[in-house]
Amino acid sequence: MSAKVIHFPTRPSRLSLRLEWFATDRSVLLGIWALYFALRAAVLLIDVAPTSDAEWYYTRAASLAVGRGYLDNAGAPTAFWPAGWPIALSLVFSQFGVSQVALGLFNLASAMLIGALTLVLGRRLFGSEGAARAGLLLLAVYPNAIGYVPLALTEVFYTALLMAGCWVIVTRTSRWHLVSAGLLFGVATLVKAQTLVVVPLLFAIEWLRMGQMWKRLPGLVSEGLLVLALAALTVAPWTIRNEMQLGHWVAVSTNGGYTLLTGNHDTATGDYTPDAPVVKELMARTGLDEVQRDAEARRLGMEWITSHPDRFVKLAPKKFLRLWLPDGEAEWAYQGGAAGYPRFELAYRAVRVLNQGFYVTLMVAFAAAFFVMIARRRRDGQRWIGWWLLPYGIALYPTLICLVFSGQSRFHYPVMPWVCMTAGWLAMTALGKLGDRGSTAHTHTLH
Repeated sequence: MSAKVIHFPTRPSRLSLRLEWFATDRSVLLGIWALYFALRAAVLLIDVAPTSDAEWYYTRAASLAVGRGYLDNAGAPTAFWPAGWPIALSLVFSQFGVSQVALGLFNLASAMLIGALTLVLGRRLFGSEGAARAGLLLLAVYPNAIGYVPLALTEVFYTALLMAGCWVIVTRTSRWHLVSAGLLFGVATLVKAQTLVVVPLLFAIEWLRMGQMWKRLPGLVSEGLLVLALAALTVAPWTIRNEMQLGHWVAVSTNGGYTLLTGNHDTATGDYTPDAPVVKELMARTGLDEVQRDAEARRLGMEWITSHPDRFVKLAPKKFLRLWLPDGEAEWAYQGGAAGYPRFELAYRAVRVLNQGFYVTLMVAFAAAFFVMIARRRRDGQRWIGWWLLPYGIALYPTLICLVFSGQSRFHYPVMPWVCMTAGWLAMTALGKLGDRGSTAHTHTLH
């Protein structure tokens, strides 16, 4: 009598079971959210006064909250630096009073929205609950993301707006969603003027990721133009205000030329250098109003680029490195504005070093995930272009801008939730592979 071998399903490895628990158990998600919230609420206990850029935004918001308008330090109407963040903050101040507490709680709410969008976008882009949770966990413990919550800087609020606009377009099911996206991108443009670059990027990925490309192109172009038009309409009242109060048409702000010049002059290093002699000389010139000074700065910057194309190209790698190599710049705000910084300087520095190591790990994973995803999609017979490319597009947009203007590590802050969700996908993919290798098959022989 011959024996018959029956193959039973493989027994999951311990790692596979733990990964399944991580991806499915409700208590795990609640635990990640509790950690995310607790770390950001805890940092609000640090008393840190606004300094530098943060002081400008905080002061403008306080002025708007009491009805004085958007004024410069001399009390004159201004359009220096985009006004979206001070306007939003002024609405909070008008309801709850001008205070660091109100600022911190508003940023905390924005940070919670960033976490929620990281989770839902992680699910949508990578089709994995485990990857989405891993991305949220990485963002939850990312020190630099935590450190910005008490600060009167644009980054937390802007990142929430940017991610919300992207989410609406990625998940849209009707034209009304495009209206919402246009409003969100319009407000985001008032915070950072270069935001509208993201809209064509989103629709380009949408166009390339599916078949019937040429048939779908006219519809996608019309949708993209609708979003851009609505965003422009959202910005229009501010533009009209600038013409009425400054006597010139200024779309968003009067610091574009100034920023261009700081990154492109004889002593430029690739970093943001507002103290360069050419910049100081321009800012000290009399006989120029705010708009004329910005126009002159733009002229000088463009003239330098045209006259020194080789040096402009050589600066590009330095600008790139200044944007992407360092991280943890939130510490500077505490160094300048936290009264307790001298007593705890060693602890701040230790967190900064830890953050840099964590950041490097995230960026290595972000780079590796690009190639792993392409290989997996080709192996599975899928089009290699998909929504998973969106995090790389979001990273590309500040990169291209900094190559023209100047590099600052602060500018990559809005990209980091996307980096975390991508790194989370790679981590779960790698651990899943290890779990599969540890699974064992069982056989039983019948005689």
